[in-house]
Amino acid sequence: MKICWIGLGAMGFPMAGHLNEAGYEVTGFDHSLDACIDAAAARIPVADSVQDAAEDADVLITMLPRGDHVRGALFDSAALAAAAPGALVIDCSTIGATDACDIGAAVAATGRRFLDAPVSGGTGGAQHATLTFMVGGAAADLDDARPLLESMGTHIFHAGAVGTGQSAKMVNSMMLAVNMQSTCEAAVLARRLDVAPETVIEIARLATGDNSALRNYYPVAGAVAAAPSSRKFTGGLAATQMRQNLGLALDAAAEHGVDASATAEVARRLDRIIADGHGNLDYSVLVRLLDDTVDAGVPQAVR
Repeated sequence: MKICWIGLGAMGFPMAGHLNEAGYEVTGFDHSLDACIDAAAARIPVADSVQDAAEDADVLITMLPRGDHVRGALFDSAALAAAAPGALVIDCSTIGATDACDIGAAVAATGRRFLDAPVSGGTGGAQHATLTFMVGGAAADLDDARPLLESMGTHIFHAGAVGTGQSAKMVNSMMLAVNMQSTCEAAVLARRLDVAPETVIEIARLATGDNSALRNYYPVAGAVAAAPSSRKFTGGLAATQMRQNLGLALDAAAEHGVDASATAEVARRLDRIIADGHGNLDYSVLVRLLDDTVDAGVPQAVR
């Protein structure tokens, strides 16, 4: 099986690496020369063009920032035309559900197959092959893709038809973002009430306040060793990426008449983070809008 991998960034690079290590014939491409150099150094073959990477490929996997990038890679750059007839396209990017449906229809019109398969788990999940895949598309196509996805993740869910993978990712992002905001508020209040972070985590994990942000992303340095807050808010899900995810969710909510006020408030706060130049930090840096002493090593407070 020949696999073309398009997008070798912070997520795509380790994911492609896992497939390469699993013995699949992977050829990668990225417009960033540095990304290609890093991939080649990790013994992931890279091509000089996206068409070369896709030549006769049985599977094309895209991990790109936006829907227009996916369209450009598949159609404008002629990667899809270079792939084998009947090739399976798996888009692991986070894009709009409408974009996924439109791209899926265009792929199907060429006689090829399409799955939207966005992921949850962040860069850590990509590096450790513990991602969760939310997949939209035909069940038979998912059966074909499953061995590949299992090389990169631990949980694979079939959400329904094409586009539902992206829809599932949207609602997951909404819950995660709102959980993070409430966890930030609780963490700051707990500090001011002299309740140790470790105590908050221990109690809430066994009580009704349990959530992923609490367990894995507690926003106070040192409370969770692996959390971005313990690394000056680096190495996680960038605030810019979370804001993009929430933008997709808010657009969908508006289209379907859903009051998403809590999500909109977190998006507004992320806008403040980004406007002050901290969009590259993990989105748990939201806590610094509440208390700028959670980690003395982080840049000056965002206000």
